Amino acid sequence: MPKLKSSSTAKKRFKSTGTGKIRRRKAYLRHILVNKTRKQKRRLGKPAIIDSANEKAIRRLLPYL
Repeated sequence: MPKLKSSSTAKKRFKSTGTGKIRRRKAYLRHILVNKTRKQKRRLGKPAIIDSANEKAIRRLLPYL
């Protein structure tokens, strides 16, 4: 069977944890930060685990993750 290609965009956006879950960055931390509280900005900076509904699609984009 031929080698599968990983999606270049997905490679940059998702990383795997030690237990095999997939991490992502949170949105809303790019601009208009004056209106957001410190607490909100602090929490947005931490990575999140992707939802189970999207996991199958992400794993298809990254076959060797």
